Amino acid sequence: MNFQKVPLTAGLYFVGVPIGTARDITLRALDVLASADVLVAEDTRSMRKLMDIHGVPLEGRRIAALHDHSADGVMDRLVGAVRDGASVAYASEAGMPLIADPGFELSRAMVKADLPVTCAPGPSAVLTALTLAGLPTDAFFFAGFLPNAHAARVSALEKLRDIPGTLVFYESPKRVGAMLRDAAQVLGAERNAAVCRELTKKFEETRRGTLEELGAIYEKTSPKGEVVVLVDRGTSHSVNVSDLEQTLRDALERMSMRDAVDAVAKAHDLPRREVYQAALGLGKDRR
Repeated sequence: MNFQKVPLTAGLYFVGVPIGTARDITLRALDVLASADVLVAEDTRSMRKLMDIHGVPLEGRRIAALHDHSADGVMDRLVGAVRDGASVAYASEAGMPLIADPGFELSRAMVKADLPVTCAPGPSAVLTALTLAGLPTDAFFFAGFLPNAHAARVSALEKLRDIPGTLVFYESPKRVGAMLRDAAQVLGAERNAAVCRELTKKFEETRRGTLEELGAIYEKTSPKGEVVVLVDRGTSHSVNVSDLEQTLRDALERMSMRDAVDAVAKAHDLPRREVYQAALGLGKDRR
C-alpha cells in the first residue's frame, strides 16, 4: 500500500488516472481515492479495477457513474453532497478529467454553485503524444475527435488549417486512415505528422512521416488500440486578396478554370482549394 488516508475538505477533487500502465498513478491521486467521501467515475469498472490494483479499499463506499447517459439528477446530488460538506473524487476512464471526457458538466455545475474544485493531476495522452511525436511543442491546439462523416471532417479540418501550432487529435483506429487522407487533402500532403498508438502500454508505437506517407500506411491497415494523431503547423502564406484576384482574372482570360487555379496556386504557393474558392467568387462577380 503506497497511499495514505488523509482528511479532505469539502469540495470536488478531479483525479488524473493512468492512460495505460497502472503504476503511472500519483501517490496523491491514491490518497484522494482512499479518502474521499464520494467516488464518481466515467467508467465505474475501470476505477474499481485501478483501486484493486493499488489496494485502495472502498470501505462501504459505492462508485457513482457519471457519463453522457447519466440521469439528470446525478449532477444535482453531487453538488448537494459538496454543499453539505462532503469530499467528492471524480476520475475519467483514462487520463486527465475533462479532456474528451464528460466531467466538464460536473466542473461547471460546481463552479456555478460557487463550490471548491481542485485537482490531483496525472497522465494525459495529449501531453504524452506531444513528447513522443518529434513535432514543435511551443504552441499546440487540441482538437479532440473529428466528425465521423467525410464532409463534416473536411469542414472541421479547414477551420484548423491556419492555426500556428501543432494540431492534436484523438481518433478511432477504424477511421485513422480516412482521417489522414482528408488531413493530407486539406492541410497539405507534405505536412509532417505522427501517429501515436497505445501510449504507455505494452505495444506502444509512434510512426512519423508526412501526412501523405502516413495516410498510405494506414489506408491499408487499421491499427489496434487508442490513437493520437499530431500534425505540424503549416507554413503561413500572406497574399494580398486583391493581388490574388487580379492574378486569377489574368489567368482565367487565357486558361480554363482548372488550369488557372492550378497555375495560380502553384505561383503563390497556396492550397488549391483556397484558390478555387477565390475563383468561384470571381465567377459570381461576373454574373
